[in-house]
Amino acid sequence: MYFWFQDEESPPSLTDMSLMCVCHNVEELCVAQEDGSLQFQHCPVFPQELADQLLHKMASEGVLNDRTIGIFQNLQHLRLRRAHIQSSHISAEAFRLALCIHKLQELDISHTQSNISISEVLHSLASSKLCRQSLQTLLMDGLCIYGETNVNARFSMLRGLKKLSLAGTDLNDSSLEDICTIPMLENLDISSTNITDLTPLLNCQSQLKSLTLHGLQKLEMKASRVNLVFSKLEFLRHLDISNDKLLVDVDQLVQQLLEQPGILLNLVSLDVSGWRGVSDATIQAFVENRPGMRFIGLLATGAGGSEMLRGNGNLKVAGESNLHQLCEALRRYSDRESFIREVLAHLYSHTSELAEPQPNILKLVLAGMRRHTDSLHVQLVASACVFNLTVQELVLGMPLHLLGTVVKQLLIAMKNFTKHEQLQKNCLLTLCSDHILQVVPFDRYEAAKLIMMLLGNHEDQTVQRMVVAVVSILVSKLSTEEISKLGAEEFIMKQLLSIVQQKASLGLVDSTLKFALSALWNLTDETPTACTHFIQCRGVELYLELLETYYSESSIQQKLLGLLNNVAEVEDLRPELMNEELLEHILQLLIMPLVEVDVSYFAGGILAHLVSVKGPVWSLDEELRCTVQEKLHSSILSWSSPQHVMVSYRTFQPFFPLLDVCQSSGVQLWALWAIQFLCSQNAPQYCSMLESEGGTDLLRVLICHTEAHTDVKSLVENILKILERNLHPTNTVEAVH
Repeated sequence: MYFWFQDEESPPSLTDMSLMCVCHNVEELCVAQEDGSLQFQHCPVFPQELADQLLHKMASEGVLNDRTIGIFQNLQHLRLRRAHIQSSHISAEAFRLALCIHKLQELDISHTQSNISISEVLHSLASSKLCRQSLQTLLMDGLCIYGETNVNARFSMLRGLKKLSLAGTDLNDSSLEDICTIPMLENLDISSTNITDLTPLLNCQSQLKSLTLHGLQKLEMKASRVNLVFSKLEFLRHLDISNDKLLVDVDQLVQQLLEQPGILLNLVSLDVSGWRGVSDATIQAFVENRPGMRFIGLLATGAGGSEMLRGNGNLKVAGESNLHQLCEALRRYSDRESFIREVLAHLYSHTSELAEPQPNILKLVLAGMRRHTDSLHVQLVASACVFNLTVQELVLGMPLHLLGTVVKQLLIAMKNFTKHEQLQKNCLLTLCSDHILQVVPFDRYEAAKLIMMLLGNHEDQTVQRMVVAVVSILVSKLSTEEISKLGAEEFIMKQLLSIVQQKASLGLVDSTLKFALSALWNLTDETPTACTHFIQCRGVELYLELLETYYSESSIQQKLLGLLNNVAEVEDLRPELMNEELLEHILQLLIMPLVEVDVSYFAGGILAHLVSVKGPVWSLDEELRCTVQEKLHSSILSWSSPQHVMVSYRTFQPFFPLLDVCQSSGVQLWALWAIQFLCSQNAPQYCSMLESEGGTDLLRVLICHTEAHTDVKSLVENILKILERNLHPTNTVEAVH
């Protein structure tokens, strides 16, 4: 997270890349010991900070476990001071052997995925003289006091401890009494624990500077008694008594605290978010009497609307009255789900009419989404905020790397909540952006596959339209290899053909139909497997119906013929197209004078492949074959300037068999016309491609062949001139002189 938040557009640091490389190759870099743990085969002496970073990176990348943590038993080369291993899979024994031999100053072992308990951690730390004396910061959020082993250990054994966090644990009153005897304790977080009595805090009133009591739902003290304890903590600078249940302050705990004269005069920050019923006047009076105040949390309190509490000056405010307050709340409460939900709900209304891009706000929303991936409520509102922040021109002002991370998170949300229609709509609305789909870096193959899988869960026409639109563009951006993999998924072909059939049955011409046809066309491009699935799913029969239904819609016909042309390129599948009714219909599209050139072009391509002498033998009426060959020749010669046809190719290979000297002139002319068009429209790309793939050699053979038709030779000559002009411009100039 540290590197990610530094600068979205900067490349990762060399240190970060090196640590990442070590993390993902740790097994190859190590040898196994007798106990199964690992040790580096060759290990230089790591600077202490670098060793700390390696441990943290291994934990954050999910590769830290009982085997890999063994590398830190090498004290000669790896010395730790700050051990951050939150959310890792570490047993108590591995923790003791690998980490407690170091002179640790900080340890964050929060939310570990194993059964390690607070008592086991304390016992291991206290058993080490080094840790017992040096440890100053200990974070154990989300752990249980006791585990499977019956180990008794006391917090007070860690005499040098200054900061202790036990949020979300089953901490009880007796443990709090023990904690409050630690002589140097300054910072304590006991949020969401089982504490019922805060009186033990009086034992550390002379040194306690920061106290976090968020969500203490089991507290049994009266408000007056709680505030009496607070009044004794005269050195306290930070107090958090926020309430995650967002309740009305019935006991007036907050009101009494704010109105009690002379209490907590050294406060720098106070958080009372979640206690409804607080007034601006009371808050202002409290702050004015404490000139050192720099932060106050007022989310879901009803306060924060006055000018003094706007939050854009020295006093930072977490609230919902304006964007400054909302951003502060997103920063402060990233790990508190109920607060994040509240903030995002207000943020949605505040971002509905933004005039300028706000990448910093988008980063904060993204952080909340990543922190609460399993929360439907967070993902639902956050995805709506993401849409507001990236809609229309706003997306152009966002860093590309940030947008790529956002897309990744949206796809995770869609995958986690596949059947929630509104969430799917929110995410798809953001993804329906040309800038995102065309420019932003993300895994388009996985995205297309996931989104198509989700289509089967929803019959809503809006969802269907957006899915097909997104997939159509994604497929057009995939590599040949990726399209082949996607085309191997038969369910995708079935889903898209089903949508096409559904639209055709109603005679509709809408964006959903066009996008579905485009996706199918792209999906079958140079992908024999996808073409086979098309045949197996009775696509030929469907497309014949569509050609007849949409005879006057050239944009639809182009997409239909484009796919059939892809099928015709596959020799083994050509017999599936030997349907007299189909071919006669395609022939009419080739020769009819009012048909657009882009439609005639693909009609000609299908026919050229089918009458080619390379491949399966013609199985229909011989007279029809002769007619096709004749009409190919005459029609191609009558085509207007090729600048109106919108086609692109990744390779010229499909054309080369059609250039064979034994082919009929009509077949050769179609391939040559296409090559001339491509080289004319995009000479830098296609001229070099043609030469590198050996196309120029085929052209020279053809132009020298005695039986080649004069029209064929003329077109070949034109192409060779284009090649000479673009690939060898110096020779052209000399020839002119």
